[in-house]
Amino acid sequence: DEEPKDEEPKDEEPKDEEPKDEEPKDELKKIIELKKTKVAVKEFAELLNLKPNILIAELMRMNIFASINAEIDLSVAKKIGEKYDFEVKKEDKKRALSATNTSTSNTGSNISKKSIIIDTPESLLPRPPVVTFMGHVDHGKTSLLDRVRNSQVVKGESGGITQHIGAYTVDINDGKITFLDTPGHAAFTSMRARGADLTDVVVLVVAADDGVMPQTLEAIKHAQAADVCIIIAINKMDLPSANPDRLKQQLQENDITVEDWGGTIGSCDVSAETGEGIDTLLERILLESEMLELKANPNRPAEGYVVEAQMEAGMGPTASVLITNGTLAVGDSLICGKYWGRVKALINDKGIKVRSASPSMAVKVLGLVNVPGAGDYFEVLENEKEAKRRSEELQNKDRNLSLQGSSSSKKITLDDLLNDVNSNNEKKELRIIIKADVQGSIEAISQSLSGIDSNKVDLKILSSDVGNVTVNDVMLASASNAIILGFHTGKDNGANSAAKREGVEIRLYSIIYELIQDVESAMMGLLDPELKEEEIGTAEIIEVFEFSKKSKIAGCMITSGKITSKCSLRIKRNNELIFEGIIGSLKRFQNDAAEVRQGQECGIRPSNFIEFQIGDIIEAYQINKIAQSL
Repeated sequence: DEEPKDEEPKDEEPKDEEPKDEEPKDELKKIIELKKTKVAVKEFAELLNLKPNILIAELMRMNIFASINAEIDLSVAKKIGEKYDFEVKKEDKKRALSATNTSTSNTGSNISKKSIIIDTPESLLPRPPVVTFMGHVDHGKTSLLDRVRNSQVVKGESGGITQHIGAYTVDINDGKITFLDTPGHAAFTSMRARGADLTDVVVLVVAADDGVMPQTLEAIKHAQAADVCIIIAINKMDLPSANPDRLKQQLQENDITVEDWGGTIGSCDVSAETGEGIDTLLERILLESEMLELKANPNRPAEGYVVEAQMEAGMGPTASVLITNGTLAVGDSLICGKYWGRVKALINDKGIKVRSASPSMAVKVLGLVNVPGAGDYFEVLENEKEAKRRSEELQNKDRNLSLQGSSSSKKITLDDLLNDVNSNNEKKELRIIIKADVQGSIEAISQSLSGIDSNKVDLKILSSDVGNVTVNDVMLASASNAIILGFHTGKDNGANSAAKREGVEIRLYSIIYELIQDVESAMMGLLDPELKEEEIGTAEIIEVFEFSKKSKIAGCMITSGKITSKCSLRIKRNNELIFEGIIGSLKRFQNDAAEVRQGQECGIRPSNFIEFQIGDIIEAYQINKIAQSL
């Protein structure tokens, strides 16, 4: 089966091109989503509907030696997938974290129907931005939200009972903006930690009289870690003690430079009390969202995230959801977190029942069998039967995980990085959070870390503060897949249990040299090792022993070097390659041998290949992994 593929790799390429024109419907690339950046050969072969030995042969052609149980990298899987018309990618974090439903074996069968929906550029239409207000307590976040809501919503709707559904949409100048009403940055980050990156724009509310406060700085870090667009709303401008210039100075000290001062971050002077500047703020949000070119496909089954969920009298379990893609309609069957449901009714933020909801809209869903968690992922499935089946799978998986005592998804640790061989060829990044006893220690650590010179790995310090490791630090690390390093410091109450729950690693040090050394080692662990082929020996086939039609052994004389039982083989006839693969067995005098040296005779059975003849030359080689330097 393998030989024609060896001889005619070029013939396959035109085949790939033709179907695109003739039958775009049938020839859509099937998608395989992998949970990790590595996949076992056996598992990947199942997903591709191939026999493992064919996949191993493909790997051999790429100079990769792998047994049936070995793991291959995502970049390698992508190349092989392309050859067989599959698009291989890492599972979306959003789907992976909140719906640990789909083990990779499922991906091929159950999800393939769902995943084949590919959004073409023509199908993507502009969607409203999703905005979150963050800032220090008492700086006027809620008052500002209420003012925006009242000034815009009341204009348009009368008689509707206002619903608190955790998010609402306002109309402004033919555009729409959806506001997430989350209680501060802690909730924002805990939702990010579960994969729900819902926010496009963060409005940082700072009081003009108070200036930058500790929670303001925390909010800035959380927004920067989420890599979202930031707009500064300078509130309480109606107060006589308002001093916006002092505030801008403080922001600049924390690496936030507003446009007035030559930076790139927009700022608006507002007053929640008088309503001054609200329209300017809304226009600024629309402008930023236009530059972000936010798009979604409304003509597909809906998916999105739960913003709030509760049990309500007379309604049963309800979930307020924000739709990220597609359109949700009454009658749809969906899976929400680990529970299923059939949409009985949809209620918008104005309390009005609607038949459907499009991307970036928030609605309350009635018809679920149980209350999901905030931040849970939802998606519409083909029918009720599929939704029930998926729900049962998820609940069983959840039950098994809790029995094993490992219900939290495992985050990154330094030890993982030391052993990790990531798959992407992009520049790697190691994210860390530093906590120390005094500011001097932080400066010393930051300086030492910046002295680590590498053009292959970026070191990103998300936050560096004085004090113990707090729960907030853990949530930030969880959302950003970072590691917390403490120097001469301890952990706050609750930080340990939060770290355990979120799967975040906290390392405490008392010697700065050890901290730096561990970070260096972790950065090196992020790099792919270089693969080097080493030829170890050659042999000539002097006899062929046939035991059955499918079993032959080559009687060989080792002409140079040695041949081992774990090496890879190339068989050549008249200097032309006829086989490349692994050795099935190596024998000497009827016994299995670990290695056979020059001048000795042996029996070699190549794995899944019997077309050899007397006079063929066998070349043995091994692939060595060489660790890269930074």
